Amino acid sequence: MIKLFVGLGNPGPQYRDTRHNAGFWFIDALAVSLKVTLAMDRNFHGYAGRCTVDGHTVWLLQPQTFMNLSGKSVAALARFYKIAPEEMLVAHDELDIAPGEAKLKFDGSHAGHNGLRDIHAQLGSAAYWRLRLGIGHPGSKDEVVDWVLQIPSLDHKIGIGQAIDRSLRAVPDFLTGDMPRAMLTVHTSKAPRPKPERQVRIRE
Repeated sequence: MIKLFVGLGNPGPQYRDTRHNAGFWFIDALAVSLKVTLAMDRNFHGYAGRCTVDGHTVWLLQPQTFMNLSGKSVAALARFYKIAPEEMLVAHDELDIAPGEAKLKFDGSHAGHNGLRDIHAQLGSAAYWRLRLGIGHPGSKDEVVDWVLQIPSLDHKIGIGQAIDRSLRAVPDFLTGDMPRAMLTVHTSKAPRPKPERQVRIRE
């Protein structure tokens, strides 16, 4: 079963609504669903909260270390509470998936995602679950940094929200460890695919 749900993002109001914070959005929604209050815990370098489901303790975490140092927060909580990598689910933005879609994955490379890269390094393992929330790709590698740090269009924001809502329906299966069933729920989308968004680069 999943004992630790992590959402990746960057702290601060200037980043709150940007694509890179899709993982934070998932944890915010999950906290409401599970009636968990998140509070800053300096021991774990992030906002953390917990609840009990069927006698098992479940943790929620939003690292406040900035994306590139996410592993510092994740490893601190996991080691203190002896949570194994395979008992973790990390929600994050995914360039290679369209808004409105999400994919569940276990193990594998970080694929260039700096948050996952640091989690790999700090845990010394890649054997944890990832909830990949699609944010789409700008079409050029050179535009990726601007893309992830921009606010998505309304159409894309709605699509990401639909993917999060669908992922929340898989939470009972996450908590019982029925990952094949959770995967079926997360991967099944009946919502229309948002139209591709043309990026507008902002120059100062």
